[in-house]
Amino acid sequence: MTLWNGVLPFYPQPRHAAGFSVQLLIVILVFLALAASFLLILPGIRGHSRWFWLVRVLLSLFIGAEIVAVHFSGDWFVGSVWTNTSYKAFSVERVQAHVGLHVGLVGINITLRGTPVQQLNETIDYNERFTWRLDEDYTKEYVNALKKGLPDPVLYLAEKFTPTSPCGLYPQYHLAGHYAAATLWVAFCFWIVANALLSTPAALYGGLALLATGAFALFAVFAFASVSSVPLCTFRPGSAALTPRYGASFWVTLATGLLSLLLGGAVVLLHYTRPRVLRILLDQSVQGYSNPPFTLSTPQLGITTAL
Repeated sequence: MTLWNGVLPFYPQPRHAAGFSVQLLIVILVFLALAASFLLILPGIRGHSRWFWLVRVLLSLFIGAEIVAVHFSGDWFVGSVWTNTSYKAFSVERVQAHVGLHVGLVGINITLRGTPVQQLNETIDYNERFTWRLDEDYTKEYVNALKKGLPDPVLYLAEKFTPTSPCGLYPQYHLAGHYAAATLWVAFCFWIVANALLSTPAALYGGLALLATGAFALFAVFAFASVSSVPLCTFRPGSAALTPRYGASFWVTLATGLLSLLLGGAVVLLHYTRPRVLRILLDQSVQGYSNPPFTLSTPQLGITTAL
């Protein structure tokens, strides 16, 4: 007790609500740095090409950033409710609180914030994470939460996702998140290939790579949406029911997949119908489309040969 300045041994340091995901913040900063670097060199591009490059690069960075960022987001399936609930086990004392459930590809976040935060002479402000990555044990994390003595609403929601829960949520969300994450990484690889090919004369293959990017992003959405076939247990942390729904990450990934399909389809269509326009849009040479055939002429013999 003295070693930790009076904090209970279960909590070796004061409890704080988790802030912004560190991994998500790193991803956003990396892509913002790339966008800022491009904006610094943008004035060096002359003419209308400047605006073509601006739209092209920013759209590409948005697609890449979204595909990577949603891996670390907990907003694929979300729900929250204001409720009057018990706070501790074996206690009749109740608190007014806001309870939130955030399901991601690799686990869940459960938030509990008192209204007001100070109740029962305690600060009620929790953000607890439980993960089901292939190398981590969800059950062990839940047991550790029991040992810590986390509040009842947190333990109640965490228990619903345990492998032994009669709700059957764990295997579905675990597999759905695993396959969604895998297909998103494949989409990211195709995004890299598409950017490389669109900077070469092989624009057609860049368009096809963009189509593959969109297809795999949509596969990730459909993989996660497969959990909708599982009857969802009733979540009632206290006096009110919590009803989750698809969150921002789900819808943004769906929009990104459709955008990639649209852009890839446009590139392929222009390649076959308006190749000169496509090369202008990609700021590539159009000489191959405008120069007449080179001829060798032999005036003495009156013979002209086209090469």
